[in-house]
Amino acid sequence: LIFIMHLQEFVTVLVRDPRTQKEDSWHSYIDYEIFIHTNSICFTRKTSCVRRRFREFVWLRQRLQSNAVLIQLPELPSKTPFFNMNNPHHVDHRRQGLQEFLEKILQDALLLSDSRLHLFLQTQLSPEDMEACVSGQTKYSVADAIHKFASLNRRFPIEDEERKKGKNDADSDTESSSSGLGPSDDSISCGCKASPASEES
Repeated sequence: LIFIMHLQEFVTVLVRDPRTQKEDSWHSYIDYEIFIHTNSICFTRKTSCVRRRFREFVWLRQRLQSNAVLIQLPELPSKTPFFNMNNPHHVDHRRQGLQEFLEKILQDALLLSDSRLHLFLQTQLSPEDMEACVSGQTKYSVADAIHKFASLNRRFPIEDEERKKGKNDADSDTESSSSGLGPSDDSISCGCKASPASEES
């Protein structure tokens, strides 16, 4: 007898660990860690961590909206002139708003097919480099960029926790080795990876 288990797909996204970064001697900004853990075939990697700032979220929303004009995208937390980086309440309110934004976006199959979303969530490429990659102006593909970033950042909190429990997968270095989801070396599924929409002139 062969038993086939149909695991329900899930995507866990956490926006956490806000940190103040100095841009230059006069300007600072806050960035946030985006942690993804998933078994969805739409994702190239099953576990990833990147850091993004508010300005990049604004860029992502604009690009997603321009490619999915019929969808009403969720709003980002409002950019208030009174936002104070030194006020923990302000920072946490924004962090919560960014997490809710991503949670809603990741529930939409059409938005999940946008390569920019995957580059945003699973690489540290700048918006300019993400645009170049999606429009075919780079030597690397979307999947290449995600694999390259993952190979530079092999250790994730979930992996460290498993290792502390005495699990010694010394010869396994894929992110999902400790998650029970099998190797994560699969490329983006054909069903989820749509061809990039043409750029506006």
